[in-house]
Order: sequence, then structure tokens, then C-alpha cells
Amino acid sequence: MGFMTRDTLRAASPRPLRRDAERNRLRILSAARDVFRERGFDATLDDVAHAAGLGVGTVYRRFPNKEHLIDAMFARRVEEIEENARAALADPDPWEGFRKFVWEAVAMMAADRGMRDTLLSNAFGQVEVARVKDRMIPVVTELVQRAKDSGALRADFVETDCPVLFKMVASVVEYSHDVAPDLWQRYLTMLLDGLRADGGERQELPVPPLDHEMLDCAMKAWHSRR
Repeated sequence: MGFMTRDTLRAASPRPLRRDAERNRLRILSAARDVFRERGFDATLDDVAHAAGLGVGTVYRRFPNKEHLIDAMFARRVEEIEENARAALADPDPWEGFRKFVWEAVAMMAADRGMRDTLLSNAFGQVEVARVKDRMIPVVTELVQRAKDSGALRADFVETDCPVLFKMVASVVEYSHDVAPDLWQRYLTMLLDGLRADGGERQELPVPPLDHEMLDCAMKAWHSRR
């Protein structure tokens, strides 16, 4: 990946497009959404061009490299998580606000591998996405501190634990995707219950565990992906 700066992205910002060029741009973004959702950022611009039914040159004219395309697609998605965090701060119940923020962020990542790559790595999205992440840090910090001050969240939890918690649940998503795509909800519920410091009521587990046959299938699929 070439060195990217905010200035270089501004310089590459598109001028108003002809109607056919705009149609191509939308086709590229639509195809990239599907490709990145399924394959994450291991996918290439060539893969996106193939999915869009366009020549590779057409894609590279609109997006000179994958960094441009990721910033164009995912900055707004990360802003949604930032907005969720700000809404969680307005919840009168500090624990419920924290819980909702964590749940909504994980739900977005569970549905979209590209979102997992965006949120859990700094290798991509180094301009616009990075700017949104920087804005989100103090919001999440306040959200965590408020839950701790209320006595609901264990006192030794800190804001940098959030992405690690996300990664833990993302591993469940990847492990069980082929046999039980909603299984992450079971384990996130367990994790959140384990973070409570006030003895609050435990939540009912929303999905059943894997049976032995499903676990065997998950093991086989996980091995094949390694």
C-alpha cells in the first residue's frame, strides 16, 4: 500500500461525474460492499471489478487503490457506531447504555467481515476512517467510565478492553458462521453478564449451544480455513 495522506485523498476527490461514470461508481461500491462483507480486506480491487462486471481499469480510474475504496465505503459505517455510542451516553441507565453500545457494534461486525477488518485493525482506513475512530475514543471512554461510576461495570474494565472484547466475539462469528451464524449472541451475553459488578440479573441466553454434530462441523470448517 502506498503512503496515504489526507491531502492526497482530497486531491483524488472526484469531480462531478457523467451519468454513466456515476452508474459505474455506484456499481463498484455495491459490488465492493458484497465482496468485503464476505471476504474482508483480503479481497482485491480486481475481485471487486469482477463482481461489478466492469473492467479492472474502470475500477482503478475511480479508486486508485484499495485504501480509497475502503475510506469511501467504511467511514460512514464507522460513524454509525460513533452515533450509537453518543446515543448510549444519553441512556439514563449507564449499564444499559454500555450494553447497547457493545451489542450494536458487535452485531455490525458479525454481519460484515469488512466491518470487522475496519474496526479491529489499523491497516486500512488510515484517513477518513481513522478520523472517525479518533472522534469515537473519548465517547467510548466516557461511556465506560459512566458505567463504572454507577457501580454496574467492574472497576478494572477500561475503554481499550472494548476492541479486544469485540475480537473475542468476532472469533466466535468466524468459528460458527457455517453452522450457527447467530451463536455470537450467546457468548456476548455471557461476557456482558461477567462484566457486571452490581450483581444485576443475568440475561437469558438468546440462542442455544451447538450440539455435538454442529460442533464437529464447525471444527472441520475452521480447520479448512487455516
